[in-house]
Amino acid sequence: MSDFYQSGVVATLHRLGRANGHKIESELEAFGKQRPIALVLPALYSEFESGALPGIIQELRGANYLREVILTLGGADAAQFSRARDHLAKLPQRVRIIWNEGPEIAGLCRMLQENDLGIGLPGKGRACWIAYGYVLASQQSDIIALHDCDIVNYRRDLLARLVYPIANPSIDFEFCKGYYARVTDRMHGRATRLLVTPLLRSLISVLGPIPVLVFMDSFRYPLAGEFAMKADLARANRIPPDWGLEVGVLAEVFRNCATKRICQVDLCDSYEHKHQILSPDDPEKGLLKMTVDICKNLFRTLAAEGVVLDDGTFNSLLARYVRMAEDTLKRYHADALINGLTFDRHAEEIAVAAFSKGINLARRSFLEDPLGVPLIPNWNRVIAAIPDFFSLLNSAVEADNN
Repeated sequence: MSDFYQSGVVATLHRLGRANGHKIESELEAFGKQRPIALVLPALYSEFESGALPGIIQELRGANYLREVILTLGGADAAQFSRARDHLAKLPQRVRIIWNEGPEIAGLCRMLQENDLGIGLPGKGRACWIAYGYVLASQQSDIIALHDCDIVNYRRDLLARLVYPIANPSIDFEFCKGYYARVTDRMHGRATRLLVTPLLRSLISVLGPIPVLVFMDSFRYPLAGEFAMKADLARANRIPPDWGLEVGVLAEVFRNCATKRICQVDLCDSYEHKHQILSPDDPEKGLLKMTVDICKNLFRTLAAEGVVLDDGTFNSLLARYVRMAEDTLKRYHADALINGLTFDRHAEEIAVAAFSKGINLARRSFLEDPLGVPLIPNWNRVIAAIPDFFSLLNSAVEADNN
């Protein structure tokens, strides 16, 4: 059973007492008639060959409250796209697959580039952005939910709890972020535990309680890939094209949504998905690359808020982060011991050293180029430049699926 403590500036919806998934789903079926719900699934074709995505599809067959399921597919040729369609054909909802490498979508991406609308390299950020655009273009749904496709122990009530705060008109939040405990026989989630939370608190210590930092620090799992939002928010938000996606989304939500309309919800008792390698010697792979992208996005967010970041500030930040991360590590060690969990303290120390290296690499990149890779434009900007783009996108997706 979770605690019921409210902390930070964001409302926290806990998982208290016995499971009530059937009751929530029953209510969502009623809410969904007035506020149709779309689920976006960003996936590589390789995830069909693992056990996770087929299990997710099987669970979604009972999600009667969903109007549509949008799979935004990467890493697929024509034959694999066809097989993906066969996999999803068993779902009772309206199903569309966005074939990101297909000629239709590729042509639209070239059109955007030709109109000076940079959309970054292929990846999760761009795939999600295209999917949001299709939901807006098709005008079938008012709520968009998203979760990853590598969740090994997926259960449908995770999705129900994620969308409920947005769909229920009595509480009527605009954005909901999921959180959970990533625990097996040991603690996982190093990038959140030992990088993001200590870094945010170090920034607050060095720079003061800047509102966007206090906002981000209010989330129990800021790197969680599960969230739901009103479709209009997807129209206004920009999206980072790299590993800074989750932090970048929070920064955009902070800019575009009142804090009282934002919440986080405890999704499940445990959550298990694939684990990234640390790759401490290669900044182009694994958690080290994730660290660099997250930190660059965070530093640029602060600069856009008017915060001056210079060498002296970064030197203080690095020293403060190392001390904060070491103190945090000791807390997790004690937490693991009292719960009988395996805890490799040496491996955790290595992770902190790698994250420190990543912060320093991000510092150098930021100081050399404070603007860096631009965010993908929001959909309002796209439609201002190409007024019929929604019609083109809708036609492209329908052509691929029919």
